[in-house]
Amino acid sequence: MTAPLPLSLASGSGGALAVAFGVGLGFGWWLERAGLGSASKLMGQFHLTDLAVFKVMFSAILTAMLGLFWLSRTGVVDLSRVYVPETFVLPQLVGAIVFGAGMALAGLCPGTSCVAAATGRGDGLVVAGGFFAGVTATALALPAMARFYGSGARGSLTLDTVLGIETGSVILVVVAAALAGFLVAEHVEQWKARRLAESER
Repeated sequence: MTAPLPLSLASGSGGALAVAFGVGLGFGWWLERAGLGSASKLMGQFHLTDLAVFKVMFSAILTAMLGLFWLSRTGVVDLSRVYVPETFVLPQLVGAIVFGAGMALAGLCPGTSCVAAATGRGDGLVVAGGFFAGVTATALALPAMARFYGSGARGSLTLDTVLGIETGSVILVVVAAALAGFLVAEHVEQWKARRLAESER
């Protein structure tokens, strides 16, 4: 059988929804276990005191990337069946700015706000409510901004096709960058801890 398994199920079917629910439940559980349902922990990312978000998310990217690469090489995963979202340069740039500003202000992103809300945190409930209100407002306004929404289309892009190099080479570069990033993150956290300790003397 060729993975990923959900692609063999009809979209919107009970089986597909059950798989999606299970994946979402597992993802939320691990986010909470990593402490990412706490706004104060996420804000440590911006204060350079706790870079756990960077480490956890980059580790997840590496795990998925290496897993897909080697599973495709062994014939378990057919990468042609894996959906790659299309690129819309300006709309996604604006979305990234709004997303980043919202996360910096709230201390939570959509995923972590849902985790925080599920565990009964008030800030998570408020942010999740704002998230769903924003999604609803955007959906209602979509007809008026449809032209902008579809502007700058570049199709489904991946680093290997953009850079014109082998997939394995891209993965090697990303892994090297991640390892370097983890080392830098450790040094930054230690440097910040020393600065805070000195300021409290």
